[in-house]
Amino acid sequence: MDYLFINYGLLFLGMIITVMAQIFVSSSYSKYKKVNNKNGLTGFEVARKILDENGLKDIHIVEIQGNLTDHYDPTRKVVRLSSDIFNGSSIASTSVAAHECGHAIQDKDNYTFMRIRSKMVPFVNLSSKMGYLAITIGIIFSLFDLAIFGIVLLLAMLAFQLVTLPVEFDASNRAAEQIKKLKLLDETEKGKSKSMLNAAAFTYVASLVTTLLEILRLFLIANSRRD
Repeated sequence: MDYLFINYGLLFLGMIITVMAQIFVSSSYSKYKKVNNKNGLTGFEVARKILDENGLKDIHIVEIQGNLTDHYDPTRKVVRLSSDIFNGSSIASTSVAAHECGHAIQDKDNYTFMRIRSKMVPFVNLSSKMGYLAITIGIIFSLFDLAIFGIVLLLAMLAFQLVTLPVEFDASNRAAEQIKKLKLLDETEKGKSKSMLNAAAFTYVASLVTTLLEILRLFLIANSRRD
């Protein structure tokens, strides 16, 4: 009974953290998407200005579909902004566009944690697939050592998320610096921009905690099936 309570408790807690993080970032984004910046600059114009000012005129900015699908592609040297961010002139548009440009500046500066994260991607993708497979087989056939091997493989995913934290927080800090330096927002708008960026950063913290709880839960399941 205690085992079942802990198992479902960890599962429920992980779900709650994930849902809360999504609600937090979505509500913050929705709120500041409705507040226009006083400069009237679109996300595209903000991104272009930041990139040009940092000697990154060769980096393209393209519009993509989706909601909060914005990202920087270091392999193709492209900043991809969702339609609302690309065309919008809100505080949210400025904040998200500046954040993605922060990643581009990290790439230019050879930011250590960004390099580490990029090199980890192939291994993490493989280890996560193999890890879940090993855990499933290990639990079904009560092969404790195999299940533990799978859990060890999943630690790579946890390490990847841990490395992601400084990458994202640093990108937000760089975004704030550029917003201040280039006067993209006035003093009253900077606080709102910071709230928007903090909400986005919280999702990465939530993902890390959720993964940790999931690994612990899988270990408890494997241990309960141990011969």
